Formats: sequence, C-alpha cells, structure tokens
Amino acid sequence: MKISIYIVLVVVWASPVFSDALEELVGVEQAEVLRRGNSITRVAQKASMPELLPKDPTVGTWTNEVIRVLDPSILTESLGLYKKESTAKVSWTEEERIALLNETLDLDSLAGLEYYSESRKTMRTFYEKSQVIDGPLSKNAREVPQYETLPTTITLYARQKDLTFGDNIYQYDYYVYGNAIIFIQQNLTGLAMGIIPAVGKNNLRSVAAVLDAEDCLLVYAASFAKTISIPGMKERIGKSFSSRANAMLGWFIKQADKAFK
Repeated sequence: MKISIYIVLVVVWASPVFSDALEELVGVEQAEVLRRGNSITRVAQKASMPELLPKDPTVGTWTNEVIRVLDPSILTESLGLYKKESTAKVSWTEEERIALLNETLDLDSLAGLEYYSESRKTMRTFYEKSQVIDGPLSKNAREVPQYETLPTTITLYARQKDLTFGDNIYQYDYYVYGNAIIFIQQNLTGLAMGIIPAVGKNNLRSVAAVLDAEDCLLVYAASFAKTISIPGMKERIGKSFSSRANAMLGWFIKQADKAFK
C-alpha cells in the first residue's frame, strides 16, 4: 500500500480474542475499494465532521475530542489497508503489538520520507531530518527507546525539518491501555511557509488509527487544522496534508513490515 501540529496516532486492536471485520468498520463499498489495494482520501475546506471515520468507539472518542478542542477549519481524511501475511482471522499477539510500538517510536526513520506533491506534480521530501531529542529546550539527540513489555505512557521529543514548514520541535505522547495504543504528536513551534505564517502553535492535529480487522489492519489518518486567514492558504494546506497523510500511511506500513517480519 502503498496532519495542528498535534498528531494523534491511535493503534487499536479490537480485542485479543475478537476483532471486527473490515466491512463492519468501514462498510461494504469502502471495504471493497481498500481490498483492491486502493486508498480513500477526502478533503474538506471548511469546518466539517469526519466521513471516513471507522465504526470504533475508541477512535471516535479521540477524534471527536480533537475536533472539540481545536474547532478546525480544514479536515483531511485517508483510509488504507495493511494485509496480514496470513489470511487467518486471528488478532495480533501482545508480542507483535510490542514490536509495532517499538517501530512507531523510531521517529528517526521518518527522515527522507517522501510524498507526492500535487502542486509540483512530483515526489517531494516530507521530513529532510527527523531526530529524537532529550527535550524541547536542550535539543540534544538521544537514542530511540525500546520496550520489552507494553508501557502505560511514553513521551518523546523530536526535531524535524519539514521542507514545507521548516525546522520545528514536536512532542510525541504514547498512551497504552487495554486494547489500544494512542500516539499524539504536538507541535511546540508554529508552522510557516517561507515567511508566511500558516498554522499557529498547537493548531494542527492529526489522528491516525490502526485497527485489527481480522485478516488485515485498517489504517485511518485524519488531519485537522486551524489556519491563518490568508486567501488561498487553506487550499494549499489542505492539498499538502492530504498527500502527506498518505506518506505517513506508507511509513506505518514499512514499520509494520519490520515489526511482523
């Protein structure tokens, strides 16, 4: 398979015993599109509610909380599929979930990630640099932590140079409980396109959810932004985030491949 900045990545397993079928989560029509190897993307250029949101209460609760706090002016959504090696309708084991968590903690691996730029009609680098650091003030590089058991909470900081929005500091919060892993990315600096302010501190948020759907994993990514009121800015940001969301889906697939190899 083949964004504020406050990204919420929700990795959800429906249950260690029971998991929802893909059709139950997104409906028959969207399930058919995804099973054919296609992703589904939607962009709304005004305040709007999600339309691609999977029918999962945990994902719905976190997504609605993001909307309540942010009151966004832009919404982008994407759905993608990660096919399990086996078609057996079994849930991932705890060991596999730990492996996936460790791979998503590897923020250094975001360096060099590319996405297709609609405006330039070519591939473009998302993060030129991405490095886990020891704090937002000291900004010293640190090793990416790895876990042997599922922790309850984790907080990481990262310095990431985005060729669109520049060099910024982000906070990543991971919450692990029951059958879910919640990943929240928050920008600690405002975003700008060159000298033009684009999105203020904490005014862009993204939600990505990975749900166990029996023979596959369903990946949902949504970006919510409150943009600066400059003519044309919402459109530019909306197009950028929809493409970049697909790039993040691709990154997750690569990390999942590493976890489940």
